[in-house]
Amino acid sequence: MHTLDLAYVGRGLHEELVAYIADQEDFYADEGVHVALRDGCAWDEQRLRRGATIGLGRALLSRLTGGVPWVALTVNTHAPLFWFLTPDRLAGRRLAVHAAHTPPGCFARIVLRRNGIDPDRDVHCVVRSPGDYGMDLRRLHDGGIDAAYVGSTMAPEAIAAGRGWPAPIWVGDHFRIPTVGIAVDPTFLAPDDPAVQAAVRAHRRALRVIHEDPDTTVRHLRTFLGRHTDAEIRTHYDTFLAPHFTTDGRADLAVGDAAIAAVAAELGVPVTVTAAEFYRTAP
Repeated sequence: MHTLDLAYVGRGLHEELVAYIADQEDFYADEGVHVALRDGCAWDEQRLRRGATIGLGRALLSRLTGGVPWVALTVNTHAPLFWFLTPDRLAGRRLAVHAAHTPPGCFARIVLRRNGIDPDRDVHCVVRSPGDYGMDLRRLHDGGIDAAYVGSTMAPEAIAAGRGWPAPIWVGDHFRIPTVGIAVDPTFLAPDDPAVQAAVRAHRRALRVIHEDPDTTVRHLRTFLGRHTDAEIRTHYDTFLAPHFTTDGRADLAVGDAAIAAVAAELGVPVTVTAAEFYRTAP
């Protein structure tokens, strides 16, 4: 059996769900690979690039800013699972958000600008590291912050409804980018390595489960969304996963090119890679 280190670089459904399903449904074993799922959230780039990574956003940023030749071999979604959660308007508020040089933080800034909000002048950014965002909810409750940019460790629409807040602003409604899947740096790990290709096949099987077997998917979602009811979990699945995750792991290259241009512009770096060069998602 082949072996592969596969690192996630964030927490929640956005990063972990497809790999979790592949593991729990024994797709990795069926495809002849033993995958060690690693927490790479705090890893530096040199350590991360020696295995495969789920974090395509981080891989793209490091390719644009540092020339690391990451390539993506399968893509889970074109709609990042991040939301702006706030009881009130965003402009002029204290916003808990990821750092500007991180993929989620970069995506947040793009969305703010597209909604007429200058992230450097119109909001006060309280930079914090990603986690389960539970502390953000406490700080929203006690007034320490006015808004939070949160990921998929919760169903933000259910949180907002339970507190009588407006519906969260979903990044996927304002910015699309082929994101999360499997990427490798060919300097250390060839895209056609048997272990890599086995993991790609397993992830594509997991994507089919998300589309073809809602009950199994919702059962796995309970692991991530333990604070929510089954009805809330099913609504979250119906709204954000089933319609937006890919069925075959392939990237939309037109979406990819537009996203790469937007990310490069936000980072202030030149566009040095095309979507076809970065997202190599052949059948």
